[in-house]
Amino acid sequence: MNIFSERMSSLQPSVIREIFKYMADPEVISFAAGNPAPEAFPADIIASITTDIMRNNPITALQYSISEGYPPLREWVKADLTKKGIFAPKDDDVIITSGAQQVMEVMTKLVCNEGETIICEAPSFIGSLNAFRSYKAKLVGVPMDDEGIELARLEAALKANPRTAFIYLIPTFQNPTGRTMTLARRKAVLALAKKYNVLILEDNPYGDLRFAGEDLPTLKELDVQSGERRVVYAGSFSKTLAPGLRVGFMCGAENMVQKATVCIQASTVHTGILSQMITHEFVSRTNFTKHTQKLATLYKAKAKLMLDALQFNMPHSIDFTQPEGGLFIWGTLPENANMVDFCKRAIANKIAVVPGNAFLVDERESCQSFRLNYTFPSDDKIEKGVQILSKVAKEMYK
Repeated sequence: MNIFSERMSSLQPSVIREIFKYMADPEVISFAAGNPAPEAFPADIIASITTDIMRNNPITALQYSISEGYPPLREWVKADLTKKGIFAPKDDDVIITSGAQQVMEVMTKLVCNEGETIICEAPSFIGSLNAFRSYKAKLVGVPMDDEGIELARLEAALKANPRTAFIYLIPTFQNPTGRTMTLARRKAVLALAKKYNVLILEDNPYGDLRFAGEDLPTLKELDVQSGERRVVYAGSFSKTLAPGLRVGFMCGAENMVQKATVCIQASTVHTGILSQMITHEFVSRTNFTKHTQKLATLYKAKAKLMLDALQFNMPHSIDFTQPEGGLFIWGTLPENANMVDFCKRAIANKIAVVPGNAFLVDERESCQSFRLNYTFPSDDKIEKGVQILSKVAKEMYK
């Protein structure tokens, strides 16, 4: 008997979550997870904050609360986004979510009817793709180059799919490629969205983790400047504080956030209040900008360590992106190489990487790339892991 809904028929377990099973083996070195560095967690401060909350304000932390989110945290987020030019006080609102992942699910529920199209970068974040699939959306992937999503192909996709609900983009330190969309490309993408009258969902969980290059305005900032109100913005504390807290936020036009509130009332009721209170106390007690700069400094060193090791050890026929921030490096094998076989041989040698086709709209599509994470493994494991991965690559490619 088939007991599952049609909506679930196309969903498969996340490849990345499946790879976590291999991490139970202590000998496996994981370059697969998108986890922050363990040493990045301010555990002592969070412990002190939690103790204070439970001593001084336990009922607020343990009782039901409003769906829009813990009011002091919402106000802090609004003020922070206003400083960054991302929040338009007269037009926008903010709702606190269970990580940025919930924004993807809520946004799809809000604006995408079954069978309508969501256009995204190819490759793109697998968690978002699965959220879109869960609502039976038609997914259309548009290839990227080093400047971001390709404009001609994006316009072709918009022309071919008049029932497009929104364009999903990760412009800054993209997952999985680590690329950053140029300012010119950002402006051109917004112009196309205006021309074809579609919304954009901007996912920016890594924006505060820049360690090279110059800051660029977000799509939402450019949208605020234009007065279009076409961009919905997803932010998160998962990469800058702790993913286990599950605190993110959605920023967009006031009517959009009002409808998102109804969606959250029907699912999670509200994001965990204790986590929100911990987050608010942390950003209030500390200089959050200095905190994220400290993380960026840590990740700069780890990215350099991995990139230097890859350049020295790996065959020169394999290309790697050069991220200016975030968590990921994207490796591309020589033309006609068997990427899946490469990833299987890597795990057989106790090195976990994510096969690139996991990030495509259709995993059956040909892909020569794979994703590496440099934030989670220790420095020793980065060096050892790259040496082992290089041995596998040299056996397969020159």
